[in-house]
Amino acid sequence: MNIFIDNLQKADWVSVRAIYLEGIATGDATFETEAPEWETWDRSHFVFARLIARDNLAIVGWAALSRTSNRPVYAGVAEVSIYVSAAARGRGVGRALLAALIEEAERNGIWTLQAGIFPENTTSLSLHKSCGFREVGVRERLGSLRGIWRDVVLLERRSHCVGVK
Repeated sequence: MNIFIDNLQKADWVSVRAIYLEGIATGDATFETEAPEWETWDRSHFVFARLIARDNLAIVGWAALSRTSNRPVYAGVAEVSIYVSAAARGRGVGRALLAALIEEAERNGIWTLQAGIFPENTTSLSLHKSCGFREVGVRERLGSLRGIWRDVVLLERRSHCVGVK
């Protein structure tokens, strides 16, 4: 596999949305039950740190950041979304995307990244922890997905270079 990280463009949305739908179908990636249209997704994510992973020309994963709050004090805090196509899982795509996302976040003044992950998604938990995230708690029965109440593990990564003084 030859992974190349690139910026996500509107033209990539069909492939990105398909990967998002694969994640939704697992039942362990998100509380969402449908992937949004481009315009909705576009409005809810920062304009920077929108990344795709390509294997040759095929898009095999994506990652992006969204705002956690509109309050100025949280301007440097962002929520991580990362999805890898079923065919590319276990091949280093997630690690390449998350490493690039961290760099892009710091380049844009983000000092804290946070993630909320279902405890059953052990692969994602391991990936985040291997990239410097730490577990800060569990929100029990945070929401119901398909009639089942789900816990969410909260993780965060504090930058070593942004907001350190």
